[in-house]
Amino acid sequence: MSEYSLFRILVAVWIIVALVVFIAGFFVTAPYGRHVRTWRGPSVQDRVSWAIMESPAVLVFGALFLVGTHNRDATAVVFLVLWEVHYLYRSLIYPLVRRTRGKRMALAVVALGVWFNVFNAYLNGRQVFTFSDPYSEQWISDPRFLVGVALFVAGFVICLRAELALVRLRTSSRSSYSIPYEGLHKWISCPNYLGEIIEWIGWAIATWSAAGLAFALWTVANLVPRARAHDLWYREHFPDYPVERKALIPGLW
Repeated sequence: MSEYSLFRILVAVWIIVALVVFIAGFFVTAPYGRHVRTWRGPSVQDRVSWAIMESPAVLVFGALFLVGTHNRDATAVVFLVLWEVHYLYRSLIYPLVRRTRGKRMALAVVALGVWFNVFNAYLNGRQVFTFSDPYSEQWISDPRFLVGVALFVAGFVICLRAELALVRLRTSSRSSYSIPYEGLHKWISCPNYLGEIIEWIGWAIATWSAAGLAFALWTVANLVPRARAHDLWYREHFPDYPVERKALIPGLW
C-alpha cells in the first residue's frame, strides 16, 4: 500500500473518530483546567504542559513544508504562516501569559495532546504540501481562499482577545475564577472556543482539503461539548451568572 492510499484511509478514520469524540464529549469532560477533580497520577506544570503539547504541531508542519513537493508557491507559504502563527502563539506565548500558579495537567492528557498534534499536523501538512494538486497562482485570488483566510484571521483575533480578557481577570493576588464581561463574553461563555472553531473552518475552506475538513470537525467535536461544560460550570459556581448568556453562539446556544 502506498503512503497516499494509507493517507486517505487515515483521513476517513480521523473524521469518524471525530464524530465519536463529539458524542462522548457530552458525557465525559477532559480533566484539565477548571474541570480537574482529583488526579493522583503523574502530572505536569500547567505552563510546561501547553508548551509540550502544542510545539509538535509547529515542528511537524514546518518539516513537512520543507520536504513537500508544493512548497514554492505563494499559497503554500501563506498556509505555512497561518499554521505557524497559531501554534507558535499556542506553544510559546499562551503558556507565558497564563496566570495559573500551582496548577498542573495530567500527564495522560499531555500525552494525548502531543499525539493529536503530531497526527493532525502530519495529515494537514502532507495534504497541503504534497498530496493535494498543486495550488495554482489563481488560487490565491479564489473566493474560497480569500474567505477561508479571512475567517482564519477573524477567528484567531476573537480567540486571542477572549483569552487575554480571561487573563486580565486574574491578578497576582487573585488566581481563582470569576465572571468575565469583556467583549463577546457579554453574550457567550466561551468566545475563545468560538474563535478557534471559526479559525479552523476557515482553514478547511482556504485549503479546500479533506484533512482541513477533518481538523475543522475535530475542533467542533472537542470544543462544542467543552463549551457546554464550561457554561454549566459557571452557572453551578456563580449564582449571579447572566441568565441570558449562551454557551457558544450568541442568542442561540
